[in-house]
Order: sequence, then structure tokens, then C-alpha cells
Amino acid sequence: MVQKVVMTREGLSELKKELDELLNTKRPDGVARLSLARGQGDLSENSEYAAAKQDLSFIDGRIAELEKVISEAQIVASHSKSKVDVGCKVTLHVNGKKDTYHIVGEWEADPIQKKISNSSPLGKALLGRKVGEKVEVEAPAGKIAYKIMSIE
Repeated sequence: MVQKVVMTREGLSELKKELDELLNTKRPDGVARLSLARGQGDLSENSEYAAAKQDLSFIDGRIAELEKVISEAQIVASHSKSKVDVGCKVTLHVNGKKDTYHIVGEWEADPIQKKISNSSPLGKALLGRKVGEKVEVEAPAGKIAYKIMSIE
């Protein structure tokens, strides 16, 4: 049974861009580097050959991984603004300040850009909640209380 990977349209686009770069730029460069290293003599003592082979193996693994995720992607096209769901932006009040987070699928999560996964502790706690509700999330520093201010 194929398990769908939930993500936004933007997230899928980013993964497709990465796959395209791997297939059309990085892999051909890796193959050329491996070929050049192969021509440098004894392969058993050729560290450049070993490194090129390892890099190409990593690229091939990432290509396979991205192809699988893209084929299993389920796009969240729309969401209700009445409750928190994947694809929405949520403004939260915590510890006297407001922060806005974008709820995304696991493959898109980027805490630095305030994109949190629907399967993260905060993401799970927020799903299905409405404006005005409070949620508590267990963090390494203890419980943190969030209040939902708005949903976009």
C-alpha cells in the first residue's frame, strides 16, 4: 500500500527543482569526475576515485529518494481558515510575543523559516484547533503554552 506524503504545492515544486538539478547538473558532473579519477591509475590507492564514487552513490540515493517522495506526494490545495491544517499560516502568542508559523508536510519543514511539520509536537498540537484556543506542548525546557491568534 502506498502511503501518501502530504505537502504544499510550493514544497513539491522545491523538491522537483532539487531533483532536476541532481539529474541534469550534479549527476553528470559526478559521472565525469568519476571517469577522470578512474583514468588516474591504480584504483585501490586512488582516493579521488573513492571520493567520486561515494559522492555519485550519495547523489543516486538522493535521486531515488526524491523520485519516491514526488510519486507519493499528496498536495494540500486548500484548507479551511476556521481551523489549523496543513498549508495554513498560524499566528501564535507565546511568552508575551507573537510568531507566525506555516504548517507544512514533513519534507518541507524548516524551523529557521518558521515552517513546521504537521507531525512535529507543535504541529500535532495545533492541527484541528481554532482561533482563541490554547495548546500546551512539551519541550525540553518544559511545557510551553501557545494561544492561536489567527489562521490564514
